[in-house]
Amino acid sequence: MAHLATRSGYQDLVARLNRFPQGAPPSRLLDRILSLLVSEREAGLVALLPIAPFTANKAAQRWKMTEAEALAVLEPLAARGFLLDMEDRGQRDFVLPPPMAGFFEFSMMRVRHDIDQKELASLFYEYLNVEEDFIKALFTGGETGIGRVFVNEGVLSGEESLRILDHEKASKVVATASSIGVGVCYCRHKMEHVGRACRAPQDVCLTFNGVAASLTKHGFARSISRPEALDVLARCREEGLVQIGDNFREGVSFICNCCGCCCEAMLAVRRFGLLTAVHTTRFLAEVSAEACDGCGKCVDACPVEAALLVSACDPLRPRRRVARVDAERCLGCGVCLAACPRGPGQALRLAERGERILTPLNSVHRAVLMAVERGKLQDLIFDNRALASHRAMAAILGAILCLPPVKRAMASRQMKSVYLERLIRWREKNEGVERDRENGQRPDLPETGLTQEANG
Repeated sequence: MAHLATRSGYQDLVARLNRFPQGAPPSRLLDRILSLLVSEREAGLVALLPIAPFTANKAAQRWKMTEAEALAVLEPLAARGFLLDMEDRGQRDFVLPPPMAGFFEFSMMRVRHDIDQKELASLFYEYLNVEEDFIKALFTGGETGIGRVFVNEGVLSGEESLRILDHEKASKVVATASSIGVGVCYCRHKMEHVGRACRAPQDVCLTFNGVAASLTKHGFARSISRPEALDVLARCREEGLVQIGDNFREGVSFICNCCGCCCEAMLAVRRFGLLTAVHTTRFLAEVSAEACDGCGKCVDACPVEAALLVSACDPLRPRRRVARVDAERCLGCGVCLAACPRGPGQALRLAERGERILTPLNSVHRAVLMAVERGKLQDLIFDNRALASHRAMAAILGAILCLPPVKRAMASRQMKSVYLERLIRWREKNEGVERDRENGQRPDLPETGLTQEANG
């Protein structure tokens, strides 16, 4: 009985984590990971926290304790990187990040001595790289993923540079960030402890905005300037690393510099055939058979084995080979162009994909899309009204839940258009809508039939 009681807090926490659109399948390994990161009491308390950001006062209400007592729990958790704490307009908010991208990475973003990082790394490796449940749940639960690839801006031609959008540039993320931090690469740090790390640099994990501010405050990252961050990006491109960040356009919180041998997303593509582990760029590498000399440098450089050498079918030179790119597997990152001895645009170039790449507006947009696709939308709506600060949003999303499966799938696709984006922008513009109602004012509603019906 004592053993069961000891585990109950962790079991509750696992159930809480699985209310995220990207969860963590229950496993004895996950229980052991959590036991290294938090105590059983802390796990039980964290299990009661909402999905949305919350204040210490809100936590105190849920825990039935004073605000000072709640802070005595929250602050050590933030100091250990299990929670994030962020200042917004003079208010201090806490948030429990998902396991990934979240507190799994944070736990290994610096060398620390308060936990056994070697044991933790071993558990992470077995849970993420040996057991398949977590990786499959993370990367194959729906069409909308947590990460997307940034194109190597250095290999774009003048014409391609004009076509690339701001949100597709890692440099633009740096230029617009309110805070920037750099920490140790979780993936390679983990692999180092299990004797599998490559030689790629480790001090290259970039975080931005509120996440960076929290991590630098607690020593999980080092605060750096914009020029330093751009230097990190340039150094990683020279190393042939792929830059992957949040799969949304506004307020990106991280950019990882990934190798094909340590990064979970790259390994998912290579080992398990999970070709949608990350969202590709709008570009696709194309080979000029006439210019390619079959040196194989692009094959060696590709992090997901999308390039291979095949016969050139040249009757005059029967041994001649040329590169071929698997369009289904290609990330459109441009790493192969940087590796090509002939230079970008000669034997290899980046061409537009035939299909449009849709990127969610922000973290809220991505969360809703992921929740719809994974059948977890109700958790977002009804958990402390994380997305529904007003009745209109609750009614609209509630109506989607009641649709038949086919129409619900159609609604999910429609939400990837401007529809949900308009709702989110409207919500951000009218954060004081409930207060306005209390004062007898009715805010303007976006011109959508569903919204009008919900409020009619």
